[in-house]
Amino acid sequence: MNYTLMFYESQEDFAARTDPERQEAYLAGWTHYVHALREAGIVVFGSGLYAPETAATVKRRGGDMVVQDGPFPETKEQLGGIFVIDVPDMDAALEWAARGPVDTVEVRQNIPALK
Repeated sequence: MNYTLMFYESQEDFAARTDPERQEAYLAGWTHYVHALREAGIVVFGSGLYAPETAATVKRRGGDMVVQDGPFPETKEQLGGIFVIDVPDMDAALEWAARGPVDTVEVRQNIPALK
């Protein structure tokens, strides 16, 4: 079964990605985690996302589609990246999520692709 792990990061985490003094430590946690996922042979897909301020949100208002710069939610954490993994069940997906280098990971089972 495929599960998507959605990794939420704080503004501090996003800032650490490009801060020369914190970047190495930030990347070290991800490097270790990505290596473990690949070693386990469960990665279907994975990608980090650019910082929230590069986003655009499309929202329907009445009958019109409105484009808003930046992410829609006003939260302290934003989606920083995802991995789709192939594991036997939700418990295994949760175990992998718990190993991630961030504090918040949302896990959802994927709907099988139509054939």
